[in-house]
Amino acid sequence: MASNKNALIRYKTIDQCLRNTMRKWTLNDLIDACSDALYEYEGKDVYVSKRTVQLDIQMMRSDKLGYNAPIEVYQRKYYRYAEEGYSIMNIPVTENDVKVMNNAIQVLRQFKDFSLFREMDGVLQRLEDSVYSSQENNRAIIHLDKNEQLKGLQLIDPLYSAIQKKKVLEITYKSFKARQENILTVHPQLLKEFNNRWFLIVYHKTDFMNLALDRIIKIEEKDELEYIDKAVNGDEYFKNVIGVTVSNSRPKRIEFWIEKRLAPYVITKPFHHTQRLIKETEDGFIFNILVQINFELERVILGYGESIKVLKPEKLRDKISKQLGRAYNNYKSVNSDD
Repeated sequence: MASNKNALIRYKTIDQCLRNTMRKWTLNDLIDACSDALYEYEGKDVYVSKRTVQLDIQMMRSDKLGYNAPIEVYQRKYYRYAEEGYSIMNIPVTENDVKVMNNAIQVLRQFKDFSLFREMDGVLQRLEDSVYSSQENNRAIIHLDKNEQLKGLQLIDPLYSAIQKKKVLEITYKSFKARQENILTVHPQLLKEFNNRWFLIVYHKTDFMNLALDRIIKIEEKDELEYIDKAVNGDEYFKNVIGVTVSNSRPKRIEFWIEKRLAPYVITKPFHHTQRLIKETEDGFIFNILVQINFELERVILGYGESIKVLKPEKLRDKISKQLGRAYNNYKSVNSDD
């Protein structure tokens, strides 16, 4: 990322030099200008070689970045733009660029009701006006699923800020199972969205906890307490689970059968990144995944109803069987009442 940023700084610097027609620019002049610019931006001496600037000029001349800059050498040693008034900052937006940016705008607009994106609305409007002259006859053709009635969305901003600023929080929380609310002193680490619900991953006392935003009653920053940063990497933290419930247990090899008609859905949208196809049977396919057994895994399995069968481990197989038995009894009791 740093090398890309430095390259952009050099391109911009070379462009500024060549736009200044009041002086003549040799290759050494451009090298010095790029070195000075990098020192100004980075605060340290950055060696810019002759070869680097030559490659920069070659890149600016090419179509790789869309510049096609008309850089020429005259009197065998000076560089300039052959077209008066040219600048890489004035590159016209192509029709394809407009389509790409407009599609991106429409996707971002799907988040307009989240407080985290609310301040972007004016930015999006200005961008939209710039890249697409009229939106009146255009409808959004990308629709993202979202739960606008979900409580706690207004907390995303302050929680995001608390994580960013490394603030300890006192959270008043009431889970679905609790009879009364609890006051927790926590160190917020990560915000996680799953299945249209938002969760706050916190470090509490000696372990991690998941707090559903819709169950948070109040938050208060505790500036007098020192924040514990566990440097949670979301990809690493959730790599062994489906959903958000992470335990200290080892992941288990889950083997399951899916009937043939639904197998394409499971193949194209795996339960988990560890999913592997084991074999094809006469009436379906057998897969396995390596995950921790949690509530979300059970919900996924139960969601496939009669089209799935857990083969291993036996403990999970029995648990799912008992839940299906209770579900059957619920329907059986309804029928008997009729």
